[in-house]
Amino acid sequence: MVDPLPPPAPPAKPPPDSPEVLARLEDGLDLVDLLARQLRRQFGPYVTVEDLASQGREALLAAARSYDPDRAVPFRRWANLRIRGAMIDSVRVNGNLPRRVYRKLRALQAADRVHENAAEEQAAAPVTTDVDADAKIGDQLGTAAMAMAIGFLSMRSGDGLERAKDDRATPEEAVGNAELLARIREAIAERPEAERKLLERHYFEDVSFEETARELGLSKSWASRLHSRAIEAVAKAMKRGRIDDA
Repeated sequence: MVDPLPPPAPPAKPPPDSPEVLARLEDGLDLVDLLARQLRRQFGPYVTVEDLASQGREALLAAARSYDPDRAVPFRRWANLRIRGAMIDSVRVNGNLPRRVYRKLRALQAADRVHENAAEEQAAAPVTTDVDADAKIGDQLGTAAMAMAIGFLSMRSGDGLERAKDDRATPEEAVGNAELLARIREAIAERPEAERKLLERHYFEDVSFEETARELGLSKSWASRLHSRAIEAVAKAMKRGRIDDA
């Protein structure tokens, strides 16, 4: 008689979180609620604070566990972008959003990528004077604004647009957006090859940022730096163009 097989062993329980991780969790809970309310105001009735907060708490736990204090970026600042990113991703999977909301999502993600890179750079090379700090903040805000514009204007059908409710811009808005986007594309075309390909593939050919980085043989962190540098150069080129046209 064949002996019955022993029952499978129960899955091993993950080790308990360290006191440091638990402290980070406690420190970030109010941040989750704050970001959930902020995004709810931006996206209106298409999302709920409860759903956003649920995604945010999961992201907070992941951030608390993966945070590296040696990077010299304060935890709340580092976690802020990851919590926002998780909330935005959760909204993007909703197939019943107006086109304008989808565009806002892309714009926010583009700006967050700029802010995340700025946090990394500041940790690596902190500014030492108030003048330098003011200039750095000004550049960062200008770059983030340009990233938002590109993310908002460049959205194509492959990014959930087919499922989106049709709330297209007025004819006047459409013409203005098309003119602005044409000028942005001209500025992008003048960038070095790697920068140009990164922006064109990600924003105009519906390729994810991670996949675009792999195509270019770049790590995600280096691609983020290249992205910010390229967007900053485009913003400055657009500013020079406005001055020349005046």
